[in-house]
Amino acid sequence: MATLQAEKVSKRYAVRGIETWALRDVSLAVEPGEFTALAGPSGSGKTTLLNLFGALDAPTSGAVSLDGQDLALLSRSQLAALRLAKLGFVFQAFNLIPVLSALENVEFVMELQGAAKAPRRERARAVLADVGLAELADKRPLEMSGGQQQRVAIARAIVSEPRVVLADEPTANLDSVTAGKLIDLMERLNRERGVTFLFSTHDPRVIERARRVVRLRDGSVVADERDA
Repeated sequence: MATLQAEKVSKRYAVRGIETWALRDVSLAVEPGEFTALAGPSGSGKTTLLNLFGALDAPTSGAVSLDGQDLALLSRSQLAALRLAKLGFVFQAFNLIPVLSALENVEFVMELQGAAKAPRRERARAVLADVGLAELADKRPLEMSGGQQQRVAIARAIVSEPRVVLADEPTANLDSVTAGKLIDLMERLNRERGVTFLFSTHDPRVIERARRVVRLRDGSVVADERDA
């Protein structure tokens, strides 16, 4: 069974009476343990598709499922619970909570899940160490570089060991050295922990490291390339 599945999915937005199709009749299955890139220029539909898979938006037509469960059949509270239990998100803008330290940002998901303070803090420290930021645990986001903030965001995404991590342009605006380290980290988590990664990107450094590249253009899948 596919971890993520989109079947004939289309998404239409209407702004001031003008309709725009962000996705047109897209079908895509992501299997457990994949390391997959959604590639394409700005406006190709990458982020829209990620948002549909992450239950952050709903399609205009077609069906999206996670572990065989049709997302359209779930209530808002059920979708929120599903995101909390099964998905990790890495947003292009990091979306860290500015008044919290790196450690507090990472443990926030576990706090929402109801984990006790001592074990969740221990787990958060261990994951920060995994991403090379143990010494910055008490720093707030504005005291960190962009690359450090992105690594905190990745730590937050994986700390609860989700089934899937969805990452929107994870290397955007990062220098090549930092970007390479982030890709190394995601690959290691995928290989060692079996975490499924689906990320949107137009960064050739990311695309060349993906084991599967799904190319979009104007809201449609135009190629689906896998490593031999």
